[in-house]
Amino acid sequence: MFEGIEFVNKNAFWLLVLLPIAMLWHIIKYKKQTAELKISSLKGFKVTNSWLPKLKHLLFMLRLLAIALIIMALARPQTVDVSTKTKTTRGIDIVMAIDVSASMLAKDLSPNRLEALKNVAGEFIKGRPNDRIGLVEYAGESYTRTPITSDKTIILRSLKDVRYNTVIEGGTAIGSGLATAVNRLKDSKAKSKVIILLTDGVNNSGFIDPKIASELAVEYGIKVYTIGLGTNGTALSPIAILPNGDFQYGRVPVEIDEALLKEIAEVTSGKYFRATNNQKLEEIYAEINKLEKTDIDEFKYYNYQEKYRPLVILAGLLLLIEFLLRSTIFRSFV
Repeated sequence: MFEGIEFVNKNAFWLLVLLPIAMLWHIIKYKKQTAELKISSLKGFKVTNSWLPKLKHLLFMLRLLAIALIIMALARPQTVDVSTKTKTTRGIDIVMAIDVSASMLAKDLSPNRLEALKNVAGEFIKGRPNDRIGLVEYAGESYTRTPITSDKTIILRSLKDVRYNTVIEGGTAIGSGLATAVNRLKDSKAKSKVIILLTDGVNNSGFIDPKIASELAVEYGIKVYTIGLGTNGTALSPIAILPNGDFQYGRVPVEIDEALLKEIAEVTSGKYFRATNNQKLEEIYAEINKLEKTDIDEFKYYNYQEKYRPLVILAGLLLLIEFLLRSTIFRSFV
């Protein structure tokens, strides 16, 4: 009955304490007002079984019920319809530059570096519903896999299809990967532009110096978060391709140019991270997610509907019924 109804003046319910007091007073008063006649015999009186005297307490119950309804009306019952409208006031454009060289198939992360990255990056993308995101792949050369878009379905599908291939030249061209990502963001009108650059090696190919690419990022107001991916020491990595096309794995030293990645992050006002396992990689993306917050204004509209009027009307009707009964049917008994 009262589902979805709130009472503004809840203190008014304390007045309900008066009802049992009124009932007690009525009982005491009724006993005192009842006349008694003592006679030796009832043989001279005709006995009738009228039901009206038994119902005269109904008048008092109607009055109590009316008072209870008035008290509920004083508590101001109302329903609130809340509608919410959100508005993104500070959008962020993000490009994820992913190293897809053969070393990303190393098994120091489960099941390998590239698949671990795809799983974590997918969750990161799902957690940025109000931002535009793009993907850049690079190995010995780089290219844009997906331009920045707000359609997360396209981004997630494209990320799922990221894999090592022999179409692009082998190696690790960090400068080229960063430059391509900068090129995707340089014309962006977003108030915040971010690149997440991930690699598991050193810059050993490409025609663009990573330092020049980082200077371009600074010029266009782009912040770069760099991630070095790989365990400390050695990792089980591809070292050759077998006749059947499968990789032959062997223990290979993990070499990450951390000095370069730190410099890129520092110059562009970003931050460098090192991911040595799956959990650390998840923590890194969670931290980046916290560092790059999208400002959202939320507007709430409240529509209040007062519900006390039916209670007052019903109380008035009960008092009217009591008055009519007292003035007509129960006139001789009350």
